[in-house]
Amino acid sequence: MPRFKPYNHDQNAMVVINYQDQLQPGTFEHAVHYLIEHKLDLSVFHPQYRNHDTGRLAYAPAILLKIILFAYSKGITSSREMQWCCETNIIFK
Repeated sequence: MPRFKPYNHDQNAMVVINYQDQLQPGTFEHAVHYLIEHKLDLSVFHPQYRNHDTGRLAYAPAILLKIILFAYSKGITSSREMQWCCETNIIFK
């Protein structure tokens, strides 16, 4: 089984922002989060990861898929712009 970097949507940041509270029900980003977390089977990506025993922890495919789908919905197709949004935009975080 591949190893992924742990993530927790209920964590607080230095500015005391609970990321889970930023996802308002009825919004597109909430729908994407719900579908990916509860409806999609992302185990098809697991064989691609070969860090079972050694190697750096990988980002979970769910996180990466959420970022890409949300960015595309906003018209962002550049990976550098997606990276910048992940660093500066609360919803992307």
